[in-house]
Amino acid sequence: MKRHFLDSTDRRILRELRMNCRRSARELASELKLSPSSLIERMKRMEEAGIIRGYSADLDFLKIGYEFQALVQISISQGKLLEVQEKVSKLPGVYAVYDVTGSQDSIAFLMCRNRVELSSLIKKILSIAHVEKTNTSIILNVLKDQNEFVDV
Repeated sequence: MKRHFLDSTDRRILRELRMNCRRSARELASELKLSPSSLIERMKRMEEAGIIRGYSADLDFLKIGYEFQALVQISISQGKLLEVQEKVSKLPGVYAVYDVTGSQDSIAFLMCRNRVELSSLIKKILSIAHVEKTNTSIILNVLKDQNEFVDV
């Protein structure tokens, strides 16, 4: 993966976008003491480099009915890591899949509306060929999530 050089202005732009990406370019440029064209040029460069992958709404999933959030550690056998991760990532209710180090091979972050949905999803993961076992942790409270990370 190629790293891209970000100067302090690029980092300020990214921090501001992480906090609120709905501001107009003119408003954001004014706040950062840049011309709107300079801001847009920098943002476009970071988009083309894949640093800025998109702009999205920060949702409170609990308020829209996802009562059960869980982290599922997955042990995978016979060198089928990528194949299994791909299958897991396509299941409805899987928010993210991570390739990790440690005693487990992968971690999946699940979002489910109820206990029955969560149970069903875990069983679907367990039914995938080469999944040896899972270990599930239900998330009780979220104190900070990735959308709050602004240390760029």
